[in-house]
Amino acid sequence: MQVVVLCGGKGTRLSEYTEKIPKPLIEVGGKPILLHIMEMYSHYGHKEFILCLGYKGNDIKEYFKKFHEFNIKFIDTGIDSNKAERIMKVKKYIKDEDFFVTYGDDLSDVNINLLLRFHKKNRKVVTLTAVDLVSPFGILEINKKFEVMDFKEKPKLNHLMNGGFYVFNKKIFDYIKNGYDLERETFGELAKKRMICALHHKGFWKSMNMLKDVIELNEMFANGKTPWIRK
Repeated sequence: MQVVVLCGGKGTRLSEYTEKIPKPLIEVGGKPILLHIMEMYSHYGHKEFILCLGYKGNDIKEYFKKFHEFNIKFIDTGIDSNKAERIMKVKKYIKDEDFFVTYGDDLSDVNINLLLRFHKKNRKVVTLTAVDLVSPFGILEINKKFEVMDFKEKPKLNHLMNGGFYVFNKKIFDYIKNGYDLERETFGELAKKRMICALHHKGFWKSMNMLKDVIELNEMFANGKTPWIRK
């Protein structure tokens, strides 16, 4: 199946890197995070990629055109396009009824083929990967006397969040309109019609949004903790 990768954003929260290179080329363990993502899909047999390029898209194209084990389409979807607009701009390249969509900055050990089976079983327009929401801060437990009873460092909360790693049906294009935000308007409309479902992934998931995330992922790699790498 085809894998559409949204990798055209400016990555302004990582300006330490992105003033020189696009965010998907930031390295984890010596190779771009985008390559880690593509190898993840390739492990499950999905080697046909549509890269939605934008900011410094030529840099991504120059890097990946040497990878002949992948079938890659490099599509310029505009520097300032949002996610929904980027997806619309690759509509004519989608061949099958269902296709994968992912972001160019998330790593996970989600079983892609399990996600696909879940999608086909539920027959919705969109299937997303739901992951546990982890507090970005430590949490205090305080008793009625205002005494601190315990410290919990960045605990999991009783909520789920959208972890990306989608399967879309072609009907998605009926729900994307000019100016629509993918998560807010498109997914919001699908949710009202009960046409979006979520697979709860309880394993590893991490997004690379800030400098601390780059550092943490590289520390994980250096210590041999790479659950997203399938062998």
